[in-house]
Amino acid sequence: MKLRLATLLSAAAVVALSALSAQAQTVLKWAHVYETSEPFHTDSVWASEEIAKRTNGRYKIDVFPASQLGKEADINQGLKLGTVDIIISGSSFAARDHKPIGVTYYPYTFRDPSHLLAYTKSDVFKKLAKGYEEKTGNHITAVSYYGTRHTTSNRPIAKCADMAGLKMRVPDVPAYLAMPRACGANTTPIAFAEVYLALQNGTVEAQENPLTTIEAKKFYEVQKNIVLTGHIVDHLNTVVSKSRWASLSDEDKKIFSDVMLEAAARTTKTIEAREKALVDEFKKKGITVTEVNKADFEKTVIEKVKLEDFGYEKADWEAIRAIK
Repeated sequence: MKLRLATLLSAAAVVALSALSAQAQTVLKWAHVYETSEPFHTDSVWASEEIAKRTNGRYKIDVFPASQLGKEADINQGLKLGTVDIIISGSSFAARDHKPIGVTYYPYTFRDPSHLLAYTKSDVFKKLAKGYEEKTGNHITAVSYYGTRHTTSNRPIAKCADMAGLKMRVPDVPAYLAMPRACGANTTPIAFAEVYLALQNGTVEAQENPLTTIEAKKFYEVQKNIVLTGHIVDHLNTVVSKSRWASLSDEDKKIFSDVMLEAAARTTKTIEAREKALVDEFKKKGITVTEVNKADFEKTVIEKVKLEDFGYEKADWEAIRAIK
């Protein structure tokens, strides 16, 4: 009888502890628009699992890829509403709330990915991220390299002036439009899903994206030239919502930040390695890959497109450019 009672009490204790554990666990939503095969997703999953480990299971983070919780504008709105806890999103969206942080999209601001990463450890980054947080309450925990944007075209391009009159698809984001328009291209904002067909049927003659995107979307099948304009070193922010960040203890904030920084570093390493390999792979496919004089493009942009037109501050831009 005593043995049976002990067994029942032990079972009850296990049930009680399980219930207590379930109550103690906080479930979070992490959303982004990238495919499950991309490092932005796989490293987010790694980070979610790592946070669970380092917090002894107090947090369970479900990652929603490929716009499952909405397009990029939607998940940014969800962050404000508190319906999403964590997102990965570009600074062009952060700039809608705090214009100065968008200065990183001005063409030729960054020399290369290492310059971008040095920026994320700088005082000017802290200032811009703080300005964004003061406007929204949302907290940027990490920045990952997305890829350097280059141009594909059916027309050979060696210098900025060669783009004059070129029909070019560019995302409808002011800073993305700066380089093509400064060089005289006729830009048009075609939906991303329709770009391949538009290039194929001649609606547009060119587009711009990182090499990894050019590969993933097979733009090289309908374009003869890849021109390494390198006009924007693109990046993504990992952002935690105001309500969620405020709910975390200082200890948990450090865990979240550390893990998200590690995930961003993993992503950056993967993207850099893939980009280096792709140049040779494209050449082997018979695509003409052209190095250009970036100084020619940069000089034209600076002469024709003012930072202030976008709401950026020249002092921020100069501080970023000075980072070694």
